[in-house]
Amino acid sequence: MKRRLDDHRLTTVVTKKGTIPAGEFKARCLALLDEVAETGRTLIVTKRGKPVAQVTPVGEAPTLRGSIMREGDLISPIGGEWDATS
Repeated sequence: MKRRLDDHRLTTVVTKKGTIPAGEFKARCLALLDEVAETGRTLIVTKRGKPVAQVTPVGEAPTLRGSIMREGDLISPIGGEWDATS
């Protein structure tokens, strides 16, 4: 089977401990992002052998349903006298 260089579906991250040099990450960024999303595997990007970034798959966005409480009137005076100058 002949592999095309521009076919990112054939790209596989086969790197030591899931790390990749920044230059290689830059050259293959979109294909690597697709692979992280598909495999769920975290990828560490390095510069000069030191980790500088971590690419992790995003889970489902949390829902905000039920997180808001109704408290009633929050802006009306509460009924006491107060001095704004003190």
